[in-house]
Amino acid sequence: MSKPKIAIIISSTRASRVGEQAAKYLESVASKRNDLSFEVVDLRDYPMPFFNEVASNAYVPSSNEVAQKWQQKVASFDGFIFVTAEYNNSITAALKNALDYAYPEWNRKAAAYFSYGSAGGARAVQHLRDICVELQMAPVRHSVLIQGNDFYPIMNGEKQVKDLPYLKGLTETMLDQLAWWTYALKDAREAAQLAS
Repeated sequence: MSKPKIAIIISSTRASRVGEQAAKYLESVASKRNDLSFEVVDLRDYPMPFFNEVASNAYVPSSNEVAQKWQQKVASFDGFIFVTAEYNNSITAALKNALDYAYPEWNRKAAAYFSYGSAGGARAVQHLRDICVELQMAPVRHSVLIQGNDFYPIMNGEKQVKDLPYLKGLTETMLDQLAWWTYALKDAREAAQLAS
């Protein structure tokens, strides 16, 4: 079996986002593993309009060229880590739009979460878990949350994500769970393809 590929998706496209810094930290920890390969995927590189297709691409191919590129990119991965901010108790509009632009490409793959915000992004993660289940993904139990007391100094430029020593252990636990589910689901997807 080839080494599974995991996308680290930066879900905020704002100029003042923390997501890029968080994704770099996450990649620095993840890259030390030899069981998975990782690639940072930035939603800024896929400037899709608000969803305006005839239907989900589960039923009708998307007409938008950027959306088609996005679907091909998503399809190339075996699992995902969503680096997400919390906006008003939920995820960013850019991430919701990107999730809506694909369907079969997400199916039967593992999802993990690295979030930040006043409540650590916990409410965004919970909302995102529900969306992922609807997209037939398998969310892992453990998430990494950067709480307000640490998040606000990072947001204000007084501190960096890499300055939080407790994140390493939490990140490794999340990655362990993601690896288990990624391999289990990759095996199952490949067995289903052989059977058909």
